[in-house]
Amino acid sequence: MHYFITTLVFLTVFSFPHLGWAQQKITKPSVFAQQDQPQPLTLEQAFPYFVSALSPGKYQVTWNLAPGHYLYRHAFAFTLKQTEQSENLPIDFNLPTGLKKTDQFFGQIEAYYDKITIDLSLNNVPGPEASIIIHYQGCADWGFCYPPQRIPFQLLP
Repeated sequence: MHYFITTLVFLTVFSFPHLGWAQQKITKPSVFAQQDQPQPLTLEQAFPYFVSALSPGKYQVTWNLAPGHYLYRHAFAFTLKQTEQSENLPIDFNLPTGLKKTDQFFGQIEAYYDKITIDLSLNNVPGPEASIIIHYQGCADWGFCYPPQRIPFQLLP
């Protein structure tokens, strides 16, 4: 009888942990599980800008970048489109010196943080349907890169 009780106790003690393990729901981490990575801002939140007319044929574009976001020097371009059917004409502009850095997407680059102002000089008198096409691209420091932008800005006659 002693042997029977010892065997019963032995089986009982060593069976319960296994029963507990068998009942645990083991889940694998999902590929789609939300991690501690920041969510990207909208383009308008990350790179808000405004255009100012300084004088006939002279404009200024100013970006006030969100913290931790930067614009690429090499991605800036400005063109004038007189009508929807006309070709884009290049606009002269000068860029200030940017911050040299190593970028995970483009390697050695110049970047602009915080605020950047660019003066534009039109070589042609804009017509009543004219718009400036603003080309730029930027990223967030944490690794999210926005696609290149080509945004028309309608000039007022």
